[in-house]
Amino acid sequence: MSPISSSFTVAAAQAAPYFLDREKTVEKACSLIAQAGKKKAKLIVFPEAFISGYPDWVWVVPNGNSVLLDKLYTELVNNAISIPDGSTQQLCQAAKEAGIFVAIGVHEKNTETSGASLYNTILYINDQGEILGKHRKLIPTGGERLIWGQGDGSTLPAFDTSIGKLGGLLCWENFMPLARQSMYVQGVQIHVAPTWDSSENWLLSMRHIAREGGMYVIGVCSAVKKDDIPDKYKFKKLYSGNRQWINPGNSCIINPRGEFVAGPLPEKEEILYAEIDLKQILAAKRMFDVTGHYARPDVFKYFISAD
Repeated sequence: MSPISSSFTVAAAQAAPYFLDREKTVEKACSLIAQAGKKKAKLIVFPEAFISGYPDWVWVVPNGNSVLLDKLYTELVNNAISIPDGSTQQLCQAAKEAGIFVAIGVHEKNTETSGASLYNTILYINDQGEILGKHRKLIPTGGERLIWGQGDGSTLPAFDTSIGKLGGLLCWENFMPLARQSMYVQGVQIHVAPTWDSSENWLLSMRHIAREGGMYVIGVCSAVKKDDIPDKYKFKKLYSGNRQWINPGNSCIINPRGEFVAGPLPEKEEILYAEIDLKQILAAKRMFDVTGHYARPDVFKYFISAD
């Protein structure tokens, strides 16, 4: 599908969810979708696990504390979503009313079987309020493996849309060369990267990926203060007393030459906006096209398999 226009506005929603509260977080997401629509944005991207909050306790609660971990996991599953369900219907309606594409990080139940395991998922919705598809994170990192199952190759899609070819990877999946290549070979023009990593090294990687793939990259992270976690969650006490920000955010939008066009934005909830021009992709690929004249298929073989 050819894009409606080569130049348009995209948005990155650097926001804090209502921690382990699906209903309020979905309402907040719908409000942010509406705001971006009023600004004439054609796409809004949300952070990793935005519904209903990144389980940062995996990095601070000892794995032997089964009583606390069981309680947190149970509440997390109860505030996760199924695709589709009432929560996705709300998001789809908001996207339709705003006339905007949405990519949002969610905790997804495995409703195809037990409904008791979780995946870290990007949900894609088009500007007509229809679910385009989803991507389940292939490899949870470190302590995340105590929360999320592993996705598979059947959910590595890129979508041919009216705003160009849209695809993405979650957090440290972006460090996997072959996962990135799966995006490049599908011709992704707008690459979304919902994340929990806000480090300088992450930002360097985002710039490299934008330049390597010759595409726009939208890296979006939650900006979460310690006060955003209700006091009833005991693991909150495990953070140092003087710590204000659990995650500062540092969301950004990067052009195909690896240059920031919005952000990085630290320690603030805000929607970042940037005007992008898909013609810049062709200009960037004049010198380096990773799946074109630099591909060397006579030397390297690559294929995508969903098996």
